[in-house]
Amino acid sequence: MKAKELRELNTAELAERIREESEQLLQLHFQHAIAELPNPMLLREKRRLVARLSTILKEKNAAEAHQA
Repeated sequence: MKAKELRELNTAELAERIREESEQLLQLHFQHAIAELPNPMLLREKRRLVARLSTILKEKNAAEAHQA
């Protein structure tokens, strides 16, 4: 997903998505440790997606705190 599409999600959806993607990243790390991954670039993509989601969630939380 693009960052623009991710920004349309609410904070609960973002938090859930971060949890799911982090679990998938952890599973990929385990698979990579045991055997070679068919596409090792998945590790980078998942790590960056989790970072992107976290950044957007922090932005939304900061905006909500600033408005309150």
